[in-house]
Amino acid sequence: MPDIPADLDTQVAAALREDIGSGDVTAQLVPATQQVRGRVITREDAVLCGRPWVEQVFRGLDSNIKLSWAASDGDRILADQVIFTIEGPARAVLTGERTALNFLQLLSATATVARRFVAAVAGTGCKILDTRKTLPGLRTAQKYAVLCGGAQNHRIGLYDMVLIKENHIAAAGSISGAIASARRLTPKVPIEVEVESLAELEEALAAHPDVILLDEFSPADMRSAVALNRKHGAGAKLEASGSVSLETVQEIAATGVDYISVGSLTKHVRAIDLSMRLDFSASPAV
Repeated sequence: MPDIPADLDTQVAAALREDIGSGDVTAQLVPATQQVRGRVITREDAVLCGRPWVEQVFRGLDSNIKLSWAASDGDRILADQVIFTIEGPARAVLTGERTALNFLQLLSATATVARRFVAAVAGTGCKILDTRKTLPGLRTAQKYAVLCGGAQNHRIGLYDMVLIKENHIAAAGSISGAIASARRLTPKVPIEVEVESLAELEEALAAHPDVILLDEFSPADMRSAVALNRKHGAGAKLEASGSVSLETVQEIAATGVDYISVGSLTKHVRAIDLSMRLDFSASPAV
């Protein structure tokens, strides 16, 4: 399992603060001593992700809430399957329901899409990467979900890799100039450069970056790029990007590129359909 993000507590606290505000006025309709039991089910097949966020939501509201899980993050879950059961003080369960399910449906969706892309390129040796096109404030959560789906993380932010794109190249005057400056200024940070043609690829290969991003290359040009890289000793890894879908990703992987970055893993998220069903027949606490 991937490491739990260090800012998980901050994400959950912000989400609860956003939802509860000055207090859950509707939960006051429920007697303070009322206990409840319930279960959360999925209405569709998915890859589960988000357990630590759900646990932190309810732990932060009432330590008397008990959860029992039927699956772990990264597990495949099937339509109508019970994901977890819950019992405890009804007010706190109701207050946390939406925030907990929001995390679980979003992160499970990200993990599910990542798993589909990984399956589509199985056997090619190509790795699926995410991007920085994440929901604000939830980057580490979505990148955790990508890992649960079997894909890999690209850079986490602007600090852990130099990624030279067209505007950086324009400012530096050339691809080679931008790479030289990056190497001088941040010698211990990996360097990636984006190219838009085979001619630009040739210039980039001569400057020896760690990774070269092939932006919107056709499959034929990707194959030529792979051949050029091998001619230069395969010193750089090649990453394909742009117009990638489940329908096109296998063909792209078959060209021999090392990585395919897919913004839709985290950007075009359709939440997994989940439902919490509660039973209020539990006896009030005494």
